[in-house]
Amino acid sequence: MTTNPGIRGALDSVARPLVVDLGYGARPDTTLEMATRLRTVVPDIDVVGLEIDPERIVDARDGVRFALGGFELAGLTPQLVRAFNVLRQYDETEVAAAWAQMQSALAPGGLIVEGTCDELGRRCCWVVLDADGPRTLTLCWAPEHTGPPSELAERLPKALIHRNVPGEAIHQLLADADRCWDIAATHAAFGPRVRWRQALTLLRDRGVDCVVPRGRSVDNILTVPWSVVAPGT
Repeated sequence: MTTNPGIRGALDSVARPLVVDLGYGARPDTTLEMATRLRTVVPDIDVVGLEIDPERIVDARDGVRFALGGFELAGLTPQLVRAFNVLRQYDETEVAAAWAQMQSALAPGGLIVEGTCDELGRRCCWVVLDADGPRTLTLCWAPEHTGPPSELAERLPKALIHRNVPGEAIHQLLADADRCWDIAATHAAFGPRVRWRQALTLLRDRGVDCVVPRGRSVDNILTVPWSVVAPGT
């Protein structure tokens, strides 16, 4: 997450940023892992894991606190919120209210990362929101375990997963990304990362507002402005 300039900026905006991991589940493993990773770039960070189920609250460990809370964020005012695989359990009509509740609790300049991933974290999709609304959509996957980008459709955030049908912007983006992936097959001999970089270049050349990363990335990543995939009415 810290490779995203907006997220890094939110964390650097105060001396000791507060990060909330909402809905960590039956075990706090993901919260502890997130804290470890964030501390490599922002050492003095306060991390709190929240769960709506009282039986899942555990004692503090490794400098991470755990507490009871939901979309109201337990009265906290974080610079960053991660909410993965939380809204997947809700109806699409409930997304806007959940977003709004979390947005209202953010610190000035704070961000929310809301999305879905598979059990091993090999396929992830998330929306980045600020206090005004969604800013970007990111699709991220381990190249060795995924073929065309459309294989991530089942991991789209709740706001988009039911919109992957003809006539919707997210459907068009995945179709365009797949076409570029197919055309980039001429680069397959160099590995799936090089092939995806070429596919991204082709996608951008087709007019899709996406960034082709400069450095080498472990994962294949597609980030677009929310306006590119915003659902129709």
